[in-house]
Amino acid sequence: MQSPTSSRSIRKIIFASSAGTVIEWYDFYIFGSLAAIISTQFFPKENPAAGFLATLAAFGVGFVIRPFGAIVFGRLGDLVGRKYTFLLTLLIMGGSTFAIGIIPGYDTIGVAAPIIVFVLRALQGLALGGEYGGATTYVAEHAPEGKKGFYTSFIQTTATLGLFISIGVILACKSLLGDAAFKEWGWRIPFILSSLLVAISFFIRRKMEESPEFAALKKEGKLSKNPLKESFGKWSNLKWVLIALFGVTAGQGVVWYTGQFYALNFCTNTLHIESTQVQKMFLVVLLIGTPLFIFFAWLSDRIGRKWIMLSGIALGALFYIPIYKAIAAQADSTNAWEWTLEKPTEDIQVRKPNGDSTSSKFLQFTHGARIEWKGEKKAGDEKWTMTKTVTLPQRNLVIIGLLVLVQLIFVTMAYGPIAAFLVELFPTNIRYTSMSLPYHIGNGVFGGLTPLIAESLVLRTGNIFSGLYYPIIVAASTVVIGIFFIRNKKTL
Repeated sequence: MQSPTSSRSIRKIIFASSAGTVIEWYDFYIFGSLAAIISTQFFPKENPAAGFLATLAAFGVGFVIRPFGAIVFGRLGDLVGRKYTFLLTLLIMGGSTFAIGIIPGYDTIGVAAPIIVFVLRALQGLALGGEYGGATTYVAEHAPEGKKGFYTSFIQTTATLGLFISIGVILACKSLLGDAAFKEWGWRIPFILSSLLVAISFFIRRKMEESPEFAALKKEGKLSKNPLKESFGKWSNLKWVLIALFGVTAGQGVVWYTGQFYALNFCTNTLHIESTQVQKMFLVVLLIGTPLFIFFAWLSDRIGRKWIMLSGIALGALFYIPIYKAIAAQADSTNAWEWTLEKPTEDIQVRKPNGDSTSSKFLQFTHGARIEWKGEKKAGDEKWTMTKTVTLPQRNLVIIGLLVLVQLIFVTMAYGPIAAFLVELFPTNIRYTSMSLPYHIGNGVFGGLTPLIAESLVLRTGNIFSGLYYPIIVAASTVVIGIFFIRNKKTL
């Protein structure tokens, strides 16, 4: 069906749809970006590793619940309309995010704190399960044939832009408040700020009209009476749901989260690179890589979607191990310093061989450095001196950033064309329901659990690279299935 929508109108539609989706992703990813701090606020502090894993589990709850949101809001979108459905998801997401910013911590209300956090994360996942399918379907149903990849690609940029904005807001708050104040209470500001962004987006979306394809079906009385039954109860449609899931979205999901969130956690929690430096590096990488979503989606309009998507997934499976070993190697290059300690005090100084010195804050950044004792305490002497040779990691963040950018290229290849691919796979009357479920199982379950599963494997094995086995296995399996069952038509 050729949409009559003008170029000017489609730009407005893309802006309105994308703005709301960016805000929802921003809301969703603040939690992940602040996982290290949140683990100390809402979980017991006696066991930091367990608290961090619990935080990742709460983060994962939002992903696991997304398929249920896809079913609930997908059905609603196919029965009532695309516009009103993603207005509702926006309000649920915004309210849940705001609530996380104001609830008391574990020290104040005890076990109620993590319980509330898990419930709010579930609501966020439910809302996001309905948001993406609605926004993508809405844009695609306004776009002309032959350009659906290009136009829906702007929705594809929103997940990365949401991560970009969440990191930017966090860095701005840290800069204005200072690190200590931010960790104590300033971390709440990014959550509370989302309420203003949600209000603006709701006002913009409220003025939008229903998509022409859905409006035409409604006028002709051809809307589905039971979208769930028609989507998943008929093999002719269910087989495409399963092919979309196991032949594309599962692999795309693990590539997305490995290339961005796992990379972020690997640098900060595994290699102990200072979080602010990592976040700044990611801002630059995301800014450079985001336009590639649009490029690969545009390219898929011309040569087909299949091989672009599967190539991005396959490249991830092939190169994750060497890429992460190269990242670790860059973080392990060293430079010798001398550390002279005069009677234990908080005023610790580190002196380089050339005489330059730095404060103890730098030592906190270099957690895990090797220490060689050069002196002994004199018995009975209150004032004592010890000299230590400390080997401090000298991280090359430029090289690490380039290695993360390579992973982001894999992400853009796999993710850029996938919205158009899913939209074209299913008929209009059950499109919202049919496309949302495989997308959110692939991204929410297979992809969203990547950080938690990977960190668990690392803790279990003691091998910092063992966490990569999970995304590699899922990605490789997806490529094999996709090669045999996915079609490569430019448009249907």
